[in-house]
Amino acid sequence: MSAGARLRKLLAGDRIVLGGGAHDALSARIVEQAGYPLCVVTGAGVSMCRGHPDVGLVTMEEMVRNAAYIAEAVDIPVVVDADNGYGNAINVRRTVREFERAGVAGIHVEDQVWPKRCGHMFGKKLVPTEEMVQKIHAALNARRDPDFAIIARCDALLVEGLDGALERGEAYLRAGADMLFVEMRDSLDEIRAVAERFRGRIPLHFNHSPSGMVPRLPVSEIEAMGYKTACFYVHALMAACKTMREVLTEIKESGNSLAVWDRMVGFDDFWRICGLDEIRELERKYGV
Repeated sequence: MSAGARLRKLLAGDRIVLGGGAHDALSARIVEQAGYPLCVVTGAGVSMCRGHPDVGLVTMEEMVRNAAYIAEAVDIPVVVDADNGYGNAINVRRTVREFERAGVAGIHVEDQVWPKRCGHMFGKKLVPTEEMVQKIHAALNARRDPDFAIIARCDALLVEGLDGALERGEAYLRAGADMLFVEMRDSLDEIRAVAERFRGRIPLHFNHSPSGMVPRLPVSEIEAMGYKTACFYVHALMAACKTMREVLTEIKESGNSLAVWDRMVGFDDFWRICGLDEIRELERKYGV
């Protein structure tokens, strides 16, 4: 079963699907080991791990290479942030082929211009609706596996307001997108309005962003509104940043690591996360 088919099997279930956020293969393994059925790859996180804010400085090649490491590391389906497809509809064709070759289950492509911004930054600019529609058509035509998911991301709420976002969502649905992802802002009424317009017509992908622009809703409430996924893209990375800063500061100030040991995984567990037990089994099998 292809990665895309595994994703569609999840989406066909009765319950909401939780997506755990990863930025590399190590964090993807932790997502899987924590029991998430879906791994979502944060474009912001990948950019941050290369020393850049999420303002369009990371290339398609970098994102695809990272996605391939992640898809190889886990058995659960992986959905990757593909920014705006890295250009026009012709670029989107190549983008789809490259990510599909990397082994992921699907990508989301947004309706921003290039260079883009994080969906939860002000100052975003959008391409015309028809240009995004053509990108969706190109993406659908480019995929070799019909189960590879094309998720249309709409960033219009911060730019054009609710009416603009709903109009764009309708256009992306008509274009044939497999899922719809509307980046939200701090308005429960708008979150409900999007759900009321599109639930039952197309699976809705929800980004539970910790940016402060999205209400901190329990998954049960998101599910009750009609969203099919609830995804936590950067929570783990932001927690890791806090812990790394605290641990390194404590060591520098105290001159000793003893006070931070309770904030670290054990050394054996550290290797186990990335599959050392499986490697040892293979060594025994092949007499290495």
